[in-house]
Amino acid sequence: MNLAAVAADLTLSARAKRAAAVAAEFADDVDREGRFPREALEAMKTERLLGIQIPSAFGGEGAALTDIAEVCSILGQACASSAMVFAMHQIKVSSLVEHGQESAWHGDFMREVTGRQLLVGSATTEGGIGGNMRNSICAIEVEDEICRLTKDATVISYGAHADAIMVTSRAHADAAPGDQVMTVFKRGQYTLDKTVDWDTLGMRGTCSDGFLFKGEAPAAQIFPKPFAEIAAQSMLATSHLLWSAVWYGIAADAVLRAQAFVRAAARKSGGATPPGAIRLAEASTLLQLLKGNILSGLKAYEDARADADQLSSMAFSIAMNNVKLASSEMILTIINQAMIICGIMGYKNGTPYSLGRHLRDAHSAQLMISNDRILGNTSTMLMIQKPDTSLLG
Repeated sequence: MNLAAVAADLTLSARAKRAAAVAAEFADDVDREGRFPREALEAMKTERLLGIQIPSAFGGEGAALTDIAEVCSILGQACASSAMVFAMHQIKVSSLVEHGQESAWHGDFMREVTGRQLLVGSATTEGGIGGNMRNSICAIEVEDEICRLTKDATVISYGAHADAIMVTSRAHADAAPGDQVMTVFKRGQYTLDKTVDWDTLGMRGTCSDGFLFKGEAPAAQIFPKPFAEIAAQSMLATSHLLWSAVWYGIAADAVLRAQAFVRAAARKSGGATPPGAIRLAEASTLLQLLKGNILSGLKAYEDARADADQLSSMAFSIAMNNVKLASSEMILTIINQAMIICGIMGYKNGTPYSLGRHLRDAHSAQLMISNDRILGNTSTMLMIQKPDTSLLG
């Protein structure tokens, strides 16, 4: 790390780009070996990126979600796995920021996340419920101000590498599956017994293995608000928007590689327009549409943040669902266009135009909360909610 460069430019964008440069250096190895991007995480910690969302009153920088999305896109252009780890961490931090400031314990934990640059993981899926995070089988037990939880978590985001994990469960043994709470467990307060290996097509470095989770901690670490409110008012929007920002980064890098290929072909042909130039123009158009979709969603979220009722409304949920659906589908079209432009040089590994990793990582987008599940939820809401047809929102 160039200490002179760090001292010279402490803007968020510059810090993100320095971390991205480290992530890019190891991206192919992380993907090939299916290993955690430890070098990229250390660079994020060096640049103090993990606590940027936390308000200044708790030691952070109070960065807006738009700024965090920009960091996600910068990292996404370098290494999708590193970017997704950062995005998922920030999604969990958003729950602290939006729902933990009135809790003394959660306030202290925010200070710890910023001060020690802790990485926060997520355990919302569970064996027996599929990918529906709004239902739980396991239930937390509270006795003498101590909470205990055992959960068959089929996926825990970078679980073995997290410094703390936020875990969902039923609120008590007699609670309905949808009556949930979320609890923060810090490293040392839980054990992880691996049950499922994370050996995937793409996003291999996120290392989201499945574990039997067993935790015990002070009951004060349970979020004071029901998980239903947390999910509707922070997790829904931040998940769809920050994931989309990562996917934009992947697509943007694919377009840059395609542009470099077309320029190289033009030089070889004496300046004649290469066949791929038309497809490059089409890919550029789609990339702009993707960017506009995400920026529109970010604005809608910022406009709604001051009103809890609006954040929990069907109209807002539909808008956020549409951002995720459009982004996750459009990136595949963009990257496929780039692959056609680059031809065999994009199809092969180890070239400046290689796009295999981009394409494999991008295929996760429609599966991270299944698009079919989201479409089903949206179609149900549209039976009641009139679509927003205003151009200005």
